[in-house]
Amino acid sequence: MLILMRRLNESIMIGDDIEIRVLKIQGGQVHLGIDAPREVSVYRKEIWESMQKEAKESSTHDE
Repeated sequence: MLILMRRLNESIMIGDDIEIRVLKIQGGQVHLGIDAPREVSVYRKEIWESMQKEAKESSTHDE
């Protein structure tokens, strides 16, 4: 795991076309802005995990 420290309005780049910027820091929350091409799906991890679980359950029911 890569660990980076960023301040307000600073960014990191993933590849050539995905930028993640720190927009706001308030209490224990950090607000991030993600600029990525439309063909790149971006999900909160808990949503992504739920989608993966549903897909797995769906595939086992189809067998």
